[in-house]
Amino acid sequence: MTKTPRTLKLALRGEALLEHPQYNKGTAFSARERNEFGLVGRLPVKVNTLDHQCERAYQQLKTAEKPIQQNEFLQSVKVQNWVLYYSLLGRHLRELMPIIYTPTEAEAIANYSRAFRRPEGLFLTFCNADSMEADYLEQTRGRTIDLIVCSDAEAILGIGDQGVGGIGISTAKSAVYTLVAGIDPANTLCVVLDVGTNNKNLLDDPLYIGWPHARVRGAEYDAFVDKFVQLVRKHHPHSLLHFEDFGVDNAQRLLELYRDKHAVFNDDVQGTGAVTLATLMSAVGVTKSKLSDQRIIVYGAGTAGLGIAAQIRDAMVVMDGVSKEDASDKFYMIDKFGLLTKGLKQSGKTRQNFPEEFIRTEDEWTEGQTSLLDVVKRVKATVLIGTSTHAGAFTREVIEAMAAHCDRPVILPLSNPSKLVEVHPKDANDWTGGKALIATGSPFEPVKMPNGKKDYVIAECNNALIYPGLGFGCILSKSRSLTDTMLIAGTRALASLSPALKDPDDSLLPDFGDAPDVNFHVAVAVAEQAIEEGSAGVEWGKEEVKERARQARWEPVYQEYVYDAEGLSD
Repeated sequence: MTKTPRTLKLALRGEALLEHPQYNKGTAFSARERNEFGLVGRLPVKVNTLDHQCERAYQQLKTAEKPIQQNEFLQSVKVQNWVLYYSLLGRHLRELMPIIYTPTEAEAIANYSRAFRRPEGLFLTFCNADSMEADYLEQTRGRTIDLIVCSDAEAILGIGDQGVGGIGISTAKSAVYTLVAGIDPANTLCVVLDVGTNNKNLLDDPLYIGWPHARVRGAEYDAFVDKFVQLVRKHHPHSLLHFEDFGVDNAQRLLELYRDKHAVFNDDVQGTGAVTLATLMSAVGVTKSKLSDQRIIVYGAGTAGLGIAAQIRDAMVVMDGVSKEDASDKFYMIDKFGLLTKGLKQSGKTRQNFPEEFIRTEDEWTEGQTSLLDVVKRVKATVLIGTSTHAGAFTREVIEAMAAHCDRPVILPLSNPSKLVEVHPKDANDWTGGKALIATGSPFEPVKMPNGKKDYVIAECNNALIYPGLGFGCILSKSRSLTDTMLIAGTRALASLSPALKDPDDSLLPDFGDAPDVNFHVAVAVAEQAIEEGSAGVEWGKEEVKERARQARWEPVYQEYVYDAEGLSD
């Protein structure tokens, strides 16, 4: 239900109002507003509705042939008119999500310095660390800040270190929070922590606009990040701090360092893990089994792979009542050198800070027999998860080996973009005779089922089905931290909406076109859990959560304006 528009008192007039994206309506200003705000001669005479504006903007968008051109057009709409931008995206959500986010945003980020037109967000640069607090307050003083999305841009969307261009992933993630969870864009802050770059192409480019310095590491890096986090805690203690696309050596470490001190979330670790857990919960609902019954191979032991393993392991402990040790024993982590074993770690071929509980002992495995196929055959894997960006790694022999001992093998090739997927879902479906339960990290068309059955819809294991709702639930409840039990509550809410629970041959996850409703359901579950466990900072009860969530959601609709010299001006 759309909320009734409210009347705003504005002190802006004329060109200043037209150039303010939060308040600009363009041709939708009414005749009264045009007279009152000095806009009569600044606009064509015809008054348009938001519907008219969206129709015009969509037609303009379609004249751009390439996705990157459409991305640039939508960015130009965003900096002019927030309501039009989000309304247009909401009407074409499934079509335009890949344009404003992965995969197209990766191309925009890679070309950030050469395509630069105007800044958006907060640029905190290592060489200006002394003025960090003043720079922070310049953009936040007097504002309500509910959400802060920040990146150091070391591991951007599968394309690696992008330096200052990482502001693009912060703004894209923030936009998705608004688009599908309804977080007010006026209450968000997008940040890039520019600590240099090791991307030689950027360092050698005279048009690169970031700090042209090798990436800062070690104690200096930690002190810089900590200074930023302490500013957030000092000035916006009830905000959600979202870490995005930090490198493999920092993502999990920083999350663990700060998660008990502030409401902190890392989408690469927790969001990817949560949506994958929801997918697996849906799959075990189809197979009538338990999470702890599974034997799980994670192919790709980086930030995403480790985050997925940790989330599923923790859910086994909470939901199935098994010990952490027994739950960890259900996982087999494979990287480029094979199964992660203690010997492999001692040889320096794994990250030295990789959790011991996911590393197998040498007496279990013989050297030279730890390939993906070896492990699948030996452990009789029931779940195969790919986060490797190793295209084609799940070969026919691997998939058939799974199907040989498993009635409904769960196959989740999650790498992005689609060209890097470990197995094409059509092949996984064909090689298992239609038995596989499949979800991917990129969108794919439905695949043909054998024996003339209906097409099998490939679930898109898209973080945006859950992370905006997790964040909104945390913000709504003013939680002091985003706890594991809150994450599991949100994950259960998503899994409960799986079409496969009603039809075993249907998709494991809801359609992405339903993402706003799905994330609302997730947010309510998270907030209710926060209140129940005492993590929330609100004084109202669980019975009020749903209505308060409805009232708190920002919607892209125009408000009525009246001029007031003492009114809003920023």
